[in-house]
Amino acid sequence: MVTTQDLVKAQLYANDDAVIEDALRHLLRARPDLRISLAIYRYQNETISLALAASLAGVSWAQMHEIMVERGVPLRLGPESMAAAQAEVDALRRVLP
Repeated sequence: MVTTQDLVKAQLYANDDAVIEDALRHLLRARPDLRISLAIYRYQNETISLALAASLAGVSWAQMHEIMVERGVPLRLGPESMAAAQAEVDALRRVLP
């Protein structure tokens, strides 16, 4: 079994954290279901917006809305502050062509 230290000792990564970050990035790229579940978790527990959850999940706002409804996740409509509204606008600009 390969360990993070094996990769660090082979000078392929600077440290354990870099190995873990890269592994997580590849895991989430390969498993969109995990990205969606993580986005839903963060939406429910970290009070991120639906737009930001969609961006994290790699889906459109409309798709994320549909996924949340299908999974019975209570939706919060509208931003709670101007900063949250701006964050939603920024997230939508990154997602929409």
